[in-house]
Amino acid sequence: MKRLFLPLIFVWLSGSAVAQNFKITLTAPGFTSGIAYLTYYSGKNFNIEDSAAVNNKGVAIFEGKRRLPGGIYSVFVPGKSKYVDFFVDKEQQAITIKIDTTDLVNKTVITGSKENILFQQYQKNVAVKGKAWEQERQAYAQSKTKQDSALHEANYNRLNKELNDYRDNIMKTQPTSMLAAILNAMKEPPILHSNPKTRADSLENYYHYRKHYWDGVTFMDERIIRSPFFQPKFEKYYREILIQHPDSIIKDMDYQLLLARSSQEMYKFILNWATDEYINPKYMGLDAVFVHLFEKYHGPGLTSWLNEKQMEVIKRRYYMVVSSLIGAKAPDLEMLDTAGKPSSLYNLDADYTVVVFWDPNCGHCKEEIPRMDSFYNASWKAKGVKIYGMLSGDAKEDVKPAWIRFINDHKLNDWTNVYQTKAMEEADAAAQKPSYRQLYDVIMTPTILLLDKNKNIIGKKLNLTQIDELLQVKINSTKTK
Repeated sequence: MKRLFLPLIFVWLSGSAVAQNFKITLTAPGFTSGIAYLTYYSGKNFNIEDSAAVNNKGVAIFEGKRRLPGGIYSVFVPGKSKYVDFFVDKEQQAITIKIDTTDLVNKTVITGSKENILFQQYQKNVAVKGKAWEQERQAYAQSKTKQDSALHEANYNRLNKELNDYRDNIMKTQPTSMLAAILNAMKEPPILHSNPKTRADSLENYYHYRKHYWDGVTFMDERIIRSPFFQPKFEKYYREILIQHPDSIIKDMDYQLLLARSSQEMYKFILNWATDEYINPKYMGLDAVFVHLFEKYHGPGLTSWLNEKQMEVIKRRYYMVVSSLIGAKAPDLEMLDTAGKPSSLYNLDADYTVVVFWDPNCGHCKEEIPRMDSFYNASWKAKGVKIYGMLSGDAKEDVKPAWIRFINDHKLNDWTNVYQTKAMEEADAAAQKPSYRQLYDVIMTPTILLLDKNKNIIGKKLNLTQIDELLQVKINSTKTK
């Protein structure tokens, strides 16, 4: 069963209000009570738009003094076990949906909307061809001779072509329909080389596919947002098709937002999705995309639909990330060593510096810190690497004895071990200086960063194996140069 709620930090809201009503009547024989739900698609999930009680005649009425944004909607019968998809577009004042739960596709009748007549015809046709298509696929998998395999493969391809031709015919003969807009946006770009033989063929396939990925999508058509395919298509492009480099993503994202500037709902969808995606990105370095989004859109006040709490979350995250981007100069740290003497990060002369924030009472740190020292002694030390380890956490004076004991027990004396007193932290706060947590985005322990000889950040929030691999790459690159 699909989820009824999509957990986002930022939920995009309904579009501009138009002085019109909507009324959708559900008739569900066999139900005499319970709550029915009117939902719309948000990716592959459902968001609830409205709910209505089912009376003793099996009727539930959804209505409101507003116009529903266009898209693919669904009505769920009580119990949420079954639902029917339908279109909401210009005609939405008298839509009637009569459900037959024994055959939702063929026996459900939707009236009061021309768009839904075409949509129902399409659903029935696809259901028939889809069943035959699946039978041929299974028959092909169970074939025992070459002749059988060839026969079922030919039937499979024929049915697939018939379905594509049917869709193409709808787009050609009903070009202004909502179904045509949906089908256009669903189309995949053709592959130039179905059997690429060279690297050049593969590259040509990739660039052609990326160039034509959005050919059928009109970024000013808000209806496609409320569909089960648009968000997955959007996510696939930014997660799999586009090169995972902040400059590439930023350039493309700005272009998409420019295209959507006249469509408030599409603009909000793109910006909210991108903010969610890159506020805590999957890949190192992509937080630069979030920083760009804040500086160009959120910071200047171009996201007025977000409430005060949402903006506070974004703003705080921005200030946690902005000073520790890949390629940026690492902020200096003026701390005390185990003997209470000043020890600066910038005074540490090394080809590479591993900066680690850790706590002796952190369970994960108890495992990772000794492992880090093993990496250091086995390989890093000989390659000009030094470690700047800082005690992280609150009430540091209380933790200091355990911290020193851990250092001594695990013989971490070759590290530069530092901490900050509570008085030092309070003095920085009084002077409105950012804390080390903000400067280095320390929200968990251990947090590890890798700096080059000039104290530029070249890696962050990596595990020990990843740090070791990155060091190898950097060292080999330097040797090659």
